[in-house]
Amino acid sequence: MPIYFPREIIHAANGLAVGILGAGDRKRIIKGDAFYQSYICRIPRGIIELALDKHFNGFDGFVFPSICDVMRNLSGMFQLLNIGTFDNYLDYPQNFDPNIGGEYYRNELKNILANIKKINNVDVTTENLNHSIKLYNKNRNLITSIYNIRQIYPWRLSAEELYYIVRAGMVMPVEEHNEILESIYRQLQLETGEPMDKIRVIVSGSFCEQPPVSLIKTIELAGCYVVDDDFLLGSRWIEGDIEEDTDDPIGAIVNAFLTKSTFSSSVYDIKNPKEDRLIDLYKKRKADGIIFAAPSFCDPALLDRPALQNACEKNNIRFISFEYAENTGQFKNIKEQVGAFSDSIKLWGEELIEK
Repeated sequence: MPIYFPREIIHAANGLAVGILGAGDRKRIIKGDAFYQSYICRIPRGIIELALDKHFNGFDGFVFPSICDVMRNLSGMFQLLNIGTFDNYLDYPQNFDPNIGGEYYRNELKNILANIKKINNVDVTTENLNHSIKLYNKNRNLITSIYNIRQIYPWRLSAEELYYIVRAGMVMPVEEHNEILESIYRQLQLETGEPMDKIRVIVSGSFCEQPPVSLIKTIELAGCYVVDDDFLLGSRWIEGDIEEDTDDPIGAIVNAFLTKSTFSSSVYDIKNPKEDRLIDLYKKRKADGIIFAAPSFCDPALLDRPALQNACEKNNIRFISFEYAENTGQFKNIKEQVGAFSDSIKLWGEELIEK
């Protein structure tokens, strides 16, 4: 899943962490529909379809991050079908006290490492884990730097192109991805392209089941620059660096999750409300509006939406909302909705705020 997983521990164990992002719009779901009821999101049906069609035969093990009850059930499906050498359900701590949630999370990570050792007999050393932490710190910093440049010059790199770049990092060694990111970062320093008359928006709600690429293109073609989003959120989950060169690198990873995690509907954070953090992000990116785009039947995103929209109304922030599925093929209605949203802000933005 694209939700956060500490890929550092896999890298340090001489493995490759690969993100499974669903079947998208290129595969017809037949067998997968027999495993799940019709009133849930599409991504688990797509993933079980891929598994039954032997697309995952080259993988050794599977980790299912805690996102929602549907993903918990998907983990159970893999176990019942004996897919992979091991299937771990990674439950995130809901208590952010280091002595409670921190110890729980540490034990969860140790359990995954123990399963990996059964496959390749590799002991994760402090030195190796510190090295992996440095590589992924660099990866996150480069992605953040690219987002920061796009905030100022969004026409230099489209949201579609950025999506491909970040998504590539889910399926390749971090060393190779860092080289690609460095090259792109250098290229973005150059003055290229021409700004267009578009509003700047944040897209929120797409943290799990990924939107079709055509949907991302549609939003920008309808008159928007996407200056921030929660696509592939796991690549940017930790805000800042994980502590490097420490005697307890697993503890550093745990502490970063407890203290530096971004906001998401998949994580309980009552002491740091996500609606406040969304407003802060809106201000930081100097956005003109927010687009709430969530997959159909996504309980976490749709249950959070009223609170997030209420926060927007209280802060005079313009927003629209719609739902999609990863295999959505027609976007005419969405394009019209986003286009009207963009035009209304360009034509009557200040007047709307005053009212």
